[in-house]
Amino acid sequence: MKNWKFKISDILFVVFIALLIIPQTRTPIQVALNKLKVAVWSPSVENSRDQQSLMPFKYQLYDLNSESVIIPVGEGNITFLSYWATWCPPCLAEMPGIQELYTDYGDKVEFILLTQEDPKVVQRFLDKKGYNLPVYFPQNTPEILSSKSIPTNYIIDGHGTILIKETGAADWNSKKVRTLLDGLVAQ
Repeated sequence: MKNWKFKISDILFVVFIALLIIPQTRTPIQVALNKLKVAVWSPSVENSRDQQSLMPFKYQLYDLNSESVIIPVGEGNITFLSYWATWCPPCLAEMPGIQELYTDYGDKVEFILLTQEDPKVVQRFLDKKGYNLPVYFPQNTPEILSSKSIPTNYIIDGHGTILIKETGAADWNSKKVRTLLDGLVAQ
């Protein structure tokens, strides 16, 4: 009986590895694994001694229609800023939570989702998934907000203090994040 169980686990392991090697199945498996992480990982507010502040600035961006947009950051408004891509499994795993957060806080918090991809690819992705998130393309990024890893997400208060900086997939629709935003909005 032990040998039978051992062989089944070996077969399952080989099948799993084969699925990861096959290009068509790799991304869905990676997204599913990242969704498991998102289900248990909520971003944390930085300790006050570790929080960085940025000088309030006007972020120059392009929207999906290639029109120039200027969005103030740290000038009295709360900002959720996210670097992401349509081909990034951790980004895809956390996107439903970001959409839910945007649905509930989009009129109180400035959401800026940044990508370097082709706008047509991004628009097809948003349409396919039914997302109505505000996506932009950066012209120049302040050094303090630049990141080489995606996803990287920030929550910045109205004074320019980076309260959360999270790299990797996380549950942005968590009670912890909502409590933080509720407190910031009430100020």
